[in-house]
Amino acid sequence: MVKAATVKAATDVFIIGGGPAGLAAAIAAREKGFTVTLADGFVPPIDKACGEGLMPDSREALGRLGVYPPPECGASFRGIRFLGEGGTVQAAFPTGPAIGLRRVVLHGLLMERAASLGVNLRWGVSVRGVSRDGAVQLAGGETVRTRYIIGADGQNSLVRRWAGLEAVSHHNRRFGFRRHYGIRPWSDYMEIYWGPRFQVYTTPVGSREVCVAVMSRDPALRLDTALAYFPELAERLRDAPASSSDRGSVITSRGFRRIHTANVALIGDASGSADAITGDGLCLSFQQAVLLADAMAGGNLAAYQRAHRQIALRPRIMGAFMLSHAPFPKLQRRVLQALSSRPELFAHMLAMHVGASSPTEFLTRAVLPLGWRMLTV
Repeated sequence: MVKAATVKAATDVFIIGGGPAGLAAAIAAREKGFTVTLADGFVPPIDKACGEGLMPDSREALGRLGVYPPPECGASFRGIRFLGEGGTVQAAFPTGPAIGLRRVVLHGLLMERAASLGVNLRWGVSVRGVSRDGAVQLAGGETVRTRYIIGADGQNSLVRRWAGLEAVSHHNRRFGFRRHYGIRPWSDYMEIYWGPRFQVYTTPVGSREVCVAVMSRDPALRLDTALAYFPELAERLRDAPASSSDRGSVITSRGFRRIHTANVALIGDASGSADAITGDGLCLSFQQAVLLADAMAGGNLAAYQRAHRQIALRPRIMGAFMLSHAPFPKLQRRVLQALSSRPELFAHMLAMHVGASSPTEFLTRAVLPLGWRMLTV
């Protein structure tokens, strides 16, 4: 925390960080009637390495913020397909299609929505610190008085450090690298290729563009090396021009013991994250934004903390389940063999993935039958 300087402006809510989480928080707060200022040291367009698939529950959460991506902005896909040495299995989403959307396109849509609601967007403005009495110190000496401070400044959040919220409950780390190819999508499924201790994702994001990403625990593994394990996929992409430069990021699965103080709350990756293999990061941010706005309107940030933990449970379960066999190639092969022989089990997994079934149903309809099937294949 820093000592407050002379106050030159005031706002009900000050959001630090202008990515999707920060913009979602700004939209939800404005819809509750708060005056909102958002500051980010970067100037749009703001990009980030991610798989760029919005699952059906993500689209629903985005719609609650009044943002509806036009079909021509991305590419619809109907489900998920697993491919690996043990076989291939696919299932459609039980609640409608997902959409692949370039991150910069999503960011633009959220900016437009926030601006239309009257959010004061201050791009290229860095925040130097916050005070306990609700003042935000900006670069250049300006200070803004506010009722609530929201940290949406990512996994290395300064707001989290300033507020003393660094205590970690769990932490795992992987690495991801992403590239876009100018090629017509060959499938209306998101494909996940299971390699030895890594996964390659392909997501259609436009009528002539596909996002390809690799994730692993090896910081040195790059996409070209991973693609060599999947000759058919490598051949599809061999003559396709790259439509973006390579971009990498650290993938964290992390929780914090507390995500708020009296007047400071964290959202998005600043508040913790699920492994990117679940594709739930954006969905959680959109859901958190609505919950946080409700809590601020009720003057009770503790309610936000409770709800935050509750909605994070399903992605944590799914991430742990999906990665449990990844370090063990032989076990991974048996899992894919079992799912290929019983595709209805994969459909139950996908229902849990998008929030269409409960953890109990996931256990009884997918996990236990899968374990039994693995004993018999």
